Amino acid sequence: MLVASFPAQAFGTNCYVLAAGPGEQCLIVDPGIGVLDQLDEVLAQHRLAPAAVLLTHGHLDHTFSVAPVCGARGITAYVHPDDREMLADPSKGLSADLSSLFGGRLEYSEPDDVASLTDGAVLSIAGLEITVDHAPGHTGGSVLFRLPGATSSWDADEVCLSGDVLFAGSIGRTDLPGGSTPTMMATLRDKILPMADDTVVLPGHGPATTIGRERASNPYLRELTAAPGRFL
Repeated sequence: MLVASFPAQAFGTNCYVLAAGPGEQCLIVDPGIGVLDQLDEVLAQHRLAPAAVLLTHGHLDHTFSVAPVCGARGITAYVHPDDREMLADPSKGLSADLSSLFGGRLEYSEPDDVASLTDGAVLSIAGLEITVDHAPGHTGGSVLFRLPGATSSWDADEVCLSGDVLFAGSIGRTDLPGGSTPTMMATLRDKILPMADDTVVLPGHGPATTIGRERASNPYLRELTAAPGRFL
């Protein structure tokens, strides 16, 4: 499997491009702010044809470019229904200060074709099979995307695109609209901790990591491991 990534121009949001190999169709995950030129370069470099856009959640720094990316290629955007309203009105997921900065200055619209992600669904797109796990806590509609197979960079049985659920050494914030600390901890317990240690985690911000590394060193996962019944 081919995995290419680069940070957006704002907030360091990771945009990912996934494909079975060079010269194939591909998936674009979380096209954020100012990614269009870099995205075109990656697509040209690997001779890829986008088949769909997958969104880990509805926050503006992950969805800013979804409409132009989908519109230019006539492709579908996939998002969990609990976050769909943020595609047309990003202020619904922003704090008051960020809403004043972004929400009222630009016009937003969702792509022409939007499809819903559901917990446990398996998407077969672009020669890839992607399992969707509903993982609320950062937002109500946050999801994980899990794919089997090794990549050119990692020899692992599974890759997980974690969005803003899990980072190297941390987790996503829970103080924005739709966020919930108890819900996030339940997600970490029920969705993250059961994964195999060698699962490669590709987060929404920051460097890649593994479940095993986070299980051993991430303070939030360590808290769950030390007191597994606390968040029941």
